[in-house]
Order: sequence, then structure tokens, then C-alpha cells
Amino acid sequence: MSPNPLKIGSRGSELALWQARHVASMIESASGIAPEIIVIKTTGDIILDRQLSEVGGKGLFVKEIEEALLRREVDLAVHSMKDVPAFLPPGLVLAATLKREDPRDVFLSPRFPDIKSLPQKARVGTSSLRRLAQIREFRNDLEFVPLRGNVGTRMRKMQEGVVDAIILAGAGLLRLGHAKEVKEWISPQVLLPAIGQGALGLEIREDDEATGSLVRALSDQPTHLSVAAERGVLQSLNGGCQVPIAAYATWETSGRLSLEGRVLDLSGTRRIRAVDTRDIHTMDDAYRMGMDVGNRLLADGAEEILAGILKKSP
Repeated sequence: MSPNPLKIGSRGSELALWQARHVASMIESASGIAPEIIVIKTTGDIILDRQLSEVGGKGLFVKEIEEALLRREVDLAVHSMKDVPAFLPPGLVLAATLKREDPRDVFLSPRFPDIKSLPQKARVGTSSLRRLAQIREFRNDLEFVPLRGNVGTRMRKMQEGVVDAIILAGAGLLRLGHAKEVKEWISPQVLLPAIGQGALGLEIREDDEATGSLVRALSDQPTHLSVAAERGVLQSLNGGCQVPIAAYATWETSGRLSLEGRVLDLSGTRRIRAVDTRDIHTMDDAYRMGMDVGNRLLADGAEEILAGILKKSP
């Protein structure tokens, strides 16, 4: 391991720093080592005047942190797993996945109690094509406004009347103490979560066994396997967080996992869906399940939908 202190690379947003401090506290409690947090700006943090889908590329919230890992400027990266691309750079591995927070999306509005109650032409703020496509399928009479920035920025814009409502990941609001702001926890039947949503991943250098032994002890195996299955879908589709792909795995019983994957067009008029349930005991089992679900999505027309969307992107 690098000389003490152990260095954690993190984005500088309020939520990212909460997550990094949470991991640092877990490491200190388990080992007595007090990590140092190094703030790193990512492309996704710098470019705020365009939707992520318009910026192009993958890993917009992790690339610079991964580069710092490879340069040995930090020893550990803490990521929201929904931001992590399908494939990692050579030399890096996801060593642990922490116990998952509630992965559902949530509805916030100063005037309306839920999505159903929004009037026609109500303005909904979201920067996610996954959310936009699925909500259009449910309510095609709404208007969608691109909304970038951290949780606080989006909530402030809503209060200022820029939009009538916003859709966010519930996990971030819970972690930041904003649970009372939530008007509706949206059912996955309506809005399937992003791949890895609600889970924190710990990325390290593959050859750093000392750091690996520290963080692997923090991993939650059911979450680790669930997210691995979801990421198998992502890998089979070669996707990133800027396309309307969703996958969500849930445990039916100990050892038996259910997985649903969806790909949607941006109009909300076409949805490709695949589901599977099987016994899962290893990472290989989980990835294979995810790849199988992803391949079924491709066979049913997902490739055509994604190719059309990516063709419109830079």
C-alpha cells in the first residue's frame, strides 16, 4: 500500500464528499487507518451547460479519478456505481460494493404530490435519458427540461420555478438528509433504476493487494452480486450512463436472484424488456446472468434503438 495516509479520490460535490467520508470512516473503524480525501474534478463536473448525452464519451464522472489512480496519486476511488462505465481501464478493479441504499428514483415538487397529479405540459427537470424515456412512456403529455448540477442546485431551481418537479435518485437524498423533501418513491414498474443505482463501488489498482484487503472486508456480497448482474447487462450492450438502459436485480431468496433489463427509445413509444431468475453464488454466475439478459435485449431490437440514439450524439 502507499505510505499513510491512504488517499481516497473523490468528486467535490456535497454528495460525493459524503460518500467518500462514509467510506473513510468505515476504513478507520475497521483498521485504524485514517484516509485522506483528495478532491478531483471530472469532465461531468466541469461541463454543466449541456446534457451528458450531448457531451459524448463514457465515464464522464470517473475518468479523471481513474487516471489519478493509475498515476498512484490516490489509492482508492469511491464511485456511485450508476456512473461507472461498462468496462474499467486495464489495471483497475472494483474491489468492493457497499450495502445498497434504496435504488428507486423519487419525485419532488413544491406543489404536486406525485407524477400522476402533474397537469398536462408540466415541466419536469431531469438530465437522464433513462428517466425521460420511461416517464414519457407513462406520461407522454409532460415537458422535459434538461437540468444539470448537484442535488442542491437542482432542488433550488425547482423552488425558483424553473421546473414544476424534478426526478432524482432517492439514495442521494437519503444520504444528504433530504428524505422529507420526497413526495413519491417511484415504483420500478414505472421507472426501473439505473444500473448500480444506490450502490457505492470501491475501485483500486489491481496490483494493490494491501488496499484490496482493506476494502474487500467492507463489501456487501448480496449487493456486489446484484450490481455485477446489472453490469453484465451494461457490458453486453456496451452502454454507459448517457443512454436509456436500465437494469435492476433483486434477491427473491438467499442465493436466488431476479433481474430485469430495459432499453427504451426516447419517445417512450418502444420498450424492449427481458427478465431472468436463477440461482447465483459467484461473480461469474452474476455476470453470466446479466450478459444473457443483455443478449436477449439485443436479439429483441435493443441494438437498433441504441444505434439510433448514439447516431444523434456527438
